[in-house]
Amino acid sequence: MKVLAFNPDLCDGARGCEIACAETWFHVAAPHKSSIRIQALEDGFGAEFCIQCGACVPVCPVNALVQVKNGVVHLRKQSCVGCMACVGFCPYEVMHYDTDQAIAFKCVACGQCVQACPTGALAIIEADDVSTDLWNGREWRHLQENI
Repeated sequence: MKVLAFNPDLCDGARGCEIACAETWFHVAAPHKSSIRIQALEDGFGAEFCIQCGACVPVCPVNALVQVKNGVVHLRKQSCVGCMACVGFCPYEVMHYDTDQAIAFKCVACGQCVQACPTGALAIIEADDVSTDLWNGREWRHLQENI
């Protein structure tokens, strides 16, 4: 399954990934409209983004969320009625809401943030299953060690 992964050892906190995401999907340089969120932590930086677990899919009352063959969960904007059930339900709190358009949004592992990251802290990887290890670099390091 195609997923975004984060290596905190490489993150410099510049947040170019947030800007790239917001520009790609909302055509504005507004970090609050980004599907990836970088946080300053005591010992460096952390990232939050959808790990494509699919828990939100059955919650949508209009079937606007669908998990496609490569594992990525897509939101069909034309079907979304703005009820925000998915936003409230997301176990990782990584579904977001755009008040300007009254629509939910989430990471779809498009890779625009990866291209914008000058340090290589982000990557699109293939993973057998999803876990929050994608956020803290454990999954990334494991995959790199086994190449």
